[in-house]
Amino acid sequence: MNNPRTVESASTQVMNRSAVGESSLLADIKSLIKVGIINSNLITTFAGFWLAVYFTGTSFFDHWQTFLMTMVGTAFIIAGGCIINNWYDRDIDVIMSRTKTRPTVTGTIALSHIKVMGIVVSILGFILLLFTTLEAALFGAFGWFVYVVLYTMWSKRRYTINTVIGSFSGAVPPLIGWAAVDPNLQLEALILFLIMFIWQPPHFLALAMKKKKEYAAAGIPMLPVVHGFKMTKRQIVVYVACLLPLPIYLASLGTAFLIISSLLTFGWLIIGLAGFAMKDDMKWATWMFVYSLLFLTILFPMMVVVTLPY
Repeated sequence: MNNPRTVESASTQVMNRSAVGESSLLADIKSLIKVGIINSNLITTFAGFWLAVYFTGTSFFDHWQTFLMTMVGTAFIIAGGCIINNWYDRDIDVIMSRTKTRPTVTGTIALSHIKVMGIVVSILGFILLLFTTLEAALFGAFGWFVYVVLYTMWSKRRYTINTVIGSFSGAVPPLIGWAAVDPNLQLEALILFLIMFIWQPPHFLALAMKKKKEYAAAGIPMLPVVHGFKMTKRQIVVYVACLLPLPIYLASLGTAFLIISSLLTFGWLIIGLAGFAMKDDMKWATWMFVYSLLFLTILFPMMVVVTLPY
């Protein structure tokens, strides 16, 4: 007769191993779909959707079903693109510290399964967006194509301009959100696109400075690898300066938004210019990277806050 304590102990061990396996699988999936990228893009998607409701004078609750389709569809199409990006980049991800634990490298999920997962999730995202408007779905498809084909498969390993090419993809989510409500894009929708398009090069170039050695080892021609830190600093500051006039075109959101957004952009530019006097390039790159995240997480939610009904 088995000892009850022994049986209980064995059962506990099996349950623990099962829990670890589930946790590991969840971690692998989150790594594949790049949750951070999805979250940041959904912030801008929501802002685009909300402002479209605001400028068309309709009620958000009249569009709640469209909202759900828009957010889930956008999340899926981005996740699908990220999965395929991971599948394609598996040969270089093994070299970089921040990517070498991905399941495409460790082999915890079969590569054939990952490829199919990426294709299926991408298609589901496109179909969900078709339930909103054709224009929203087409914007989603365009962003996917740019990220997967033009960035991942074509320019990333060939040209320093890969960051700019990828920026077209990252600038699409607010257009998806807006087009889901109003296919006839207004000027404000295009400004949201421009803000996101111009925001990305300073953000990713600062990260590229921090990861220069890893990009060099992987053979990725990022700007800091090919042309050095001085050129990269100049490029970053130019892009940040280009953001300065854009809040003016969103003056219809109110004086408070105009002032805060302008100060937010000006603060980023000041830190950027300070980089020319700093000797510690890595410290400056960290400042710029962190500030870029703060810029995004403050600016777009603020667009929603200032247009809330009172």
